[in-house]
Amino acid sequence: MAKAKSYTEAIEELEEILRSLEESEEVNMDSISEKVKRASELIKFCNKKLHELDGELEKIISES
Repeated sequence: MAKAKSYTEAIEELEEILRSLEESEEVNMDSISEKVKRASELIKFCNKKLHELDGELEKIISES
């Protein structure tokens, strides 16, 4: 699985993972584990992006 390049791509991939887990009747623990690990990486990436954006917005507002 490729590294997410943007917040939007990460969210789309998270939605895809969620859909595949909801729709799958598969009980392959290795596959489920990999999907959960990837989802965790994507969530961390999104949180980082949101914190960066928050900092940028605070800076812009304080300079106004």
